[in-house]
Amino acid sequence: MATNDSQSGTALGASDTTGGTRGTTVIADNVVSTIAGIAVRETDGIHSLGGGASRAMGAVKDRVSRSNDPGRGVKVEVGEKQTAIDVDIVVEYGIPILEAAKNIRTHVTDAVETMTGLEVVEINIKVLDVYVPGSDDDDDDDTERAPAKSRVQ
Repeated sequence: MATNDSQSGTALGASDTTGGTRGTTVIADNVVSTIAGIAVRETDGIHSLGGGASRAMGAVKDRVSRSNDPGRGVKVEVGEKQTAIDVDIVVEYGIPILEAAKNIRTHVTDAVETMTGLEVVEINIKVLDVYVPGSDDDDDDDTERAPAKSRVQ
């Protein structure tokens, strides 16, 4: 059996119920961050994860590697039986932020605990921005709009 010593992680299930050792299961930190990142993205009202610099660097990385990083914007601390998760998000305009945060906590807790068996003891959410649909510069309808009138003379 090959191991990768460069990955940080936690050994789980080191012994079975009869007291005999049958081996260990190691869950790397990036596994938990990936699961949490996917769960956050599946939550209604979340536009993106990570801060501006993180999103910009991630976009470049995604283009070069032709893949995306589901753990971007998620930091985790994994112990033997528990994990704590920090998430940086951008919410969509009009979404109640406290409700979105509650939904994130529910989705992330369910996904991480179900898939890893680790107890999620804490999920800290930092709302970095609000996304306003239609405010992007790549909107093609801008060329068809009438010029804006000045409000003052």
